[in-house]
Formats: sequence, C-alpha cells, structure tokens
Amino acid sequence: MYPGDAMFNIVPIVVMIGFIVVIGLIVINMGKGISQWKKNEDSPRLSVPAIVKTKRTHVSKHTHHHTEPHHHHHVSSSTSYYVTFEFESGDRSEFALSGNDYGQLAEGDQGKLTFQGTRYLGFERIRG
Repeated sequence: MYPGDAMFNIVPIVVMIGFIVVIGLIVINMGKGISQWKKNEDSPRLSVPAIVKTKRTHVSKHTHHHTEPHHHHHVSSSTSYYVTFEFESGDRSEFALSGNDYGQLAEGDQGKLTFQGTRYLGFERIRG
C-alpha cells in the first residue's frame, strides 16, 4: 500500500461531507425565509404614527470570474435600502424598502407607517 492511497481514498469522503454541509445550509436558509414569510402572514397589518429616524444603504459587490481565454472579470453590485422608523412609544423598527420607496422618504418625515411583521407596506406622510 502506497502512502498516497489513503489520501486518494479520503478525498471523495471530504468532498461528500462538504457537499452535504452546503446543501444543509441552503435548506436551513430556505426554512428561515419560509418561516419569516409565514410569521409576517400571520401578523396583523398595522398602521401607526411614526417618524423616519434614519436611512441607510448596503452595497453588496459580486465578482464573477470567467474561464474564457481573455479572463474577463465581471463585477456586479446590488444595493439594499433600509429605513428606521420611531414610534410614539420611542421604540424603533428597521424595514427593508425598495429603492423607489427609500428615495421618497427623508429623515424627520412624520406620518403613518403601515407594516405587517417585518414587511414594510407603506408610509403616508403628514403634510405639515
């Protein structure tokens, strides 16, 4: 038996374990997403007075490597938009918004926030 034989035999096992771990993580994340969706669906739809407290964005960059002879790299990015609202009680909640909704809000805006669980549904500004 050559010393390389043991290594040759263990590689498929390590690859299989890695594959199972990756699939497991995907299934867990899908489960969390479905669970959050269900929780939101079961939550009451609320419309409450609120103030736009803070706004922030998060940019994720992704580099795609191509295997063509010229080795082009394609970089793409996606932006997530978040707004924190403060309620009359002083409590705060942050919601993910579309870029369009995000752009229509300014810090300090007062109005009626409509949401369901962690799902932002809208904000009706009170004209002052």
